[in-house]
Amino acid sequence: MEGPSGIPRRDSRPVRAGSLQIGGGAPIAVQSMLSVPAGDVEGNVRQAKELYAAGCDVLRVAVPDRDAVRLIPAVKEAVPIPLVADIHFDYRLALESAAAGVDKIRINPGNIGGPERVKAVADACRSRGIPIRVGVNAGSLEKEILAKYGHPTPEALRDSALYHVSLLEQADFSDIVLSLKSSHVPTMAAAYRLTAAACAYPLHLGVTEAGTERMGLLKSAAGIGSLLLDGIGDTIRVSLTADPVREVEAGLDLLRALGLRTGEAMLVSCPTCGRTKIDLIRIAAEVEERLRAVHKPVTVAVMGCVVNGPGEAKEADIGIAGGDGKAVLFKKGQIVRTVEESCAVEELMRELETL
Repeated sequence: MEGPSGIPRRDSRPVRAGSLQIGGGAPIAVQSMLSVPAGDVEGNVRQAKELYAAGCDVLRVAVPDRDAVRLIPAVKEAVPIPLVADIHFDYRLALESAAAGVDKIRINPGNIGGPERVKAVADACRSRGIPIRVGVNAGSLEKEILAKYGHPTPEALRDSALYHVSLLEQADFSDIVLSLKSSHVPTMAAAYRLTAAACAYPLHLGVTEAGTERMGLLKSAAGIGSLLLDGIGDTIRVSLTADPVREVEAGLDLLRALGLRTGEAMLVSCPTCGRTKIDLIRIAAEVEERLRAVHKPVTVAVMGCVVNGPGEAKEADIGIAGGDGKAVLFKKGQIVRTVEESCAVEELMRELETL
């Protein structure tokens, strides 16, 4: 199947998390995670609203103990997007989260005990239509698999994921999403490609422990972006040691850059050079910020001079090109008028409203 960008997409099995379809050709969803301490219900609700306002499609919350289960109804009442309970080791927390109305559960069945516990979680999720995400991480692979491969190779990550999947399949459960994360981008990308070829379950993409904003954005763009260009991936998270709102913004920007999220304004701007006679960096940053409030499929250009202006940016719907203290306003490569640099942004935004 083909996505909106013309990129052929992997044919994955669809599952539903609340009202959201994951896989099966559905639009790629952006996920983030609440970072407020689990005991602070009010703080989590406030952050959930911020993430929803930023455009988050799926929200994940850590459930480290029974007291944290009370976050689920509070957050679900606050925002209308699917909520994922992140659970480690204690299968009872999965059962309580399912009963509390969570839309999806992230748990590794091989870490919660014997087959009867896996079956209990699978039965609880099946009866409520809740999918389970198996989340494999390079830092927590099974000893047997590490012994086989020596270190967390892509093959080791794939085998671990398929092992956990087999436990759920033995419990007659198939509403599964997979993730295979590593902080090493080549390992992460290769693991997803191997797994994509081995099964049809939808895949949640991410580079774990990607770092602070600067390197985290680069590593996520390289890893997640390369997979999306190959048609692999159904949900994504850009993991950053930063405000999670930045994760959402980065994820949406990545999808837009690849043509996988349409309906929003896109900015193109040139690098500065010796011909530039306007404050291009400031103007481009201001236009980019103001375009966040523009929700229509337009391409806006901010160019430093007439060389890069209406000519090279003629595919843009609208734009400005700098002169000597002035700027040329153009549409579809045709000059409309010349304006003063001091009012170039206002003139551009005013003209944009007419499109």
